[in-house]
Amino acid sequence: MKVVPIGVSGRHIHLQTDHIAALFGEGYELRKLKQLSQPYQYAAEEAVRVEGPRGVFPAVRIVGPARPKTQLELSRTDALALGVQAPIRESGRLDGTPGIRLVGPSGVIELERGVIVAARHIHFHPNEAAAWGIADKQRLQVKLNGERPLVFLDVIARVSDRFALDMHIDTDEANAAGVSSGDLAEIIG
Repeated sequence: MKVVPIGVSGRHIHLQTDHIAALFGEGYELRKLKQLSQPYQYAAEEAVRVEGPRGVFPAVRIVGPARPKTQLELSRTDALALGVQAPIRESGRLDGTPGIRLVGPSGVIELERGVIVAARHIHFHPNEAAAWGIADKQRLQVKLNGERPLVFLDVIARVSDRFALDMHIDTDEANAAGVSSGDLAEIIG
């Protein structure tokens, strides 16, 4: 049996270095609040205000460290609340995505693009992927055995030596299945 821990990903934002400076001040360094399930990633103490055409989230947590491109990750419910048409995308695929307004203590950014609903995916270390016969970008079927069991199709395998085994789903998906972070999912195909 191929069992994977579930990580429920709430709304969050990844910022590029110049956007950190614009929002928090030149030379500002994010402060680590807590380590996340993936090595090298952490929840920062800092948050930004996100303003959409229809709604506002006053404090969206930043995930560090800085990334090459600023990317806001939302659930479909979050996107509707803000009034943006966020497409389901793999991380980093930002062409054709909507923008949004970001407000920090030192400035404002009118982000031109970068709002997505993250495609559900599983992080694999190459050793685990090889042992299970799974390739990078392979599409998988995964069963969640929560209060309301369901099967997710089209779960993307992401393989890197920088990853630890973890399935990332958003809050809408977790609520639909009745699962929480730390619960287990089973790869069935």
